[in-house]
Amino acid sequence: MNFLIKLNGPLLYLIIFVAKTVEIAISTIRLVFVNKGERVKGAILGFIEIMIWLLVVSSVLNNIAEDPLKIVAYAAGYSFGVYMGVSIESKVAIGLASIQVIVDSKAGAALAERLRDNEFGVTILEGKGKDNSIKTLLFIQLKRKKIPYAIKLIKETNPNAYISINDVKSTFGGFIKK
Repeated sequence: MNFLIKLNGPLLYLIIFVAKTVEIAISTIRLVFVNKGERVKGAILGFIEIMIWLLVVSSVLNNIAEDPLKIVAYAAGYSFGVYMGVSIESKVAIGLASIQVIVDSKAGAALAERLRDNEFGVTILEGKGKDNSIKTLLFIQLKRKKIPYAIKLIKETNPNAYISINDVKSTFGGFIKK
């Protein structure tokens, strides 16, 4: 740790930027794990996060008045870390989602069949639209990673479908393909 305190100039700024970026990216992913109920994974990431934070902050606060560019490197790393954390999380797509689809009654069965043929669990309900027209409501629970594929299938089958997507914290029972 002393080597960070003795460093100055561009190398120090780069180390601060990179370390802060990694810390905040970890923090963003940790929050997702905690929100999904993954306590152990969240705690492990929290430990790593705080270790990095202590190292970075100690180097930034050392002689901060004489070297205010450390603040810029720290703030830039924070901002880029948020961006990277969200980008990584969207690629990893932790957890489950629920998709609700509303289509005309005639199109509902065909859409459900296509989704089921592609290993999605689908529950169908009947509803009424604003003009009392009969609508089919499809409920699909799936892994977040599979959302783009499910949306593609829905749009190919029924381009005018109304689609709503929600995160799911937990589920019990039912059909979700592993």
